[in-house]
Amino acid sequence: MNCWFLISYTGSAWMVLSRPFIDYTIWGWDNLPRTTLMYYSNFISSPEGYFHTVICNALEFRNTTVNSDLHFIAWDNPPKQHPHHLTIADMDKMVESNAPFARKFRQDDPVLDRVDSELLSRGPGMFTPGGWCIGSRGENGTDPCSIIGNTTVVRPGPGAKRLETLIGSLLSTENFRPRQCK
Repeated sequence: MNCWFLISYTGSAWMVLSRPFIDYTIWGWDNLPRTTLMYYSNFISSPEGYFHTVICNALEFRNTTVNSDLHFIAWDNPPKQHPHHLTIADMDKMVESNAPFARKFRQDDPVLDRVDSELLSRGPGMFTPGGWCIGSRGENGTDPCSIIGNTTVVRPGPGAKRLETLIGSLLSTENFRPRQCK
């Protein structure tokens, strides 16, 4: 009979999981995912612990973790239990974080309009332009995506550079190994 000591881990409910790890959680060739699922079945917020616990207790996956949910969140101070609503005052810190996601926003807050115009180059009621948008955005507010070009073209913009910087930092020697499962 196989027996193991399960170390419980918690973290963000937002995560990116690899295909091999998902296959492992489904097929569970050593029964760890199923046993852990039973353990977490009565937790209030099991997504904040289930996958973290499985990946950190499975020897073949424990050194594959990157400890980041890719979000910019400004927490209350203290005790850092609830995020405060982001405003225009948080805009610079949000951009400097290089995180592709942020939370929490009030509905229709002016900071959202600034994100649309300055970071996404999106006008009111328009899609975020991509490499396939070959029209021009004129002073009269015409939508550059009203003319579609080659939809397979990828032209990374400034946001891609910020994301590259963040990923590089997360995978750096000083950040990657020390922040993995212990």
